[in-house]
Amino acid sequence: VEYWTTSGVDLHLDLTEPGGRRAALERALRDAIRSGRLAPGARLPSTRALALELGTARGTVSAAYDQLIAEGYLVGRPGGDMSVKSATVVPD
Repeated sequence: VEYWTTSGVDLHLDLTEPGGRRAALERALRDAIRSGRLAPGARLPSTRALALELGTARGTVSAAYDQLIAEGYLVGRPGGDMSVKSATVVPD
């Protein structure tokens, strides 16, 4: 089964692959970032909004976001804002 989000984030979730919804969400976000569909600095939906849209638990989305933060794909900001990590700028 495949799901697309409608929140402006182009995600293609394949829930037939092993690992469950969290793994599917992580794969979809990684793919969207690597392919450029989610550009550096792009804001992601809140965990609550994305969970509601996908029909999954908020904890599932939160855990996926946390994993991608740990891998360096996303950055969290105070207030719960989540975005794609911008390219590192090397000082002159």
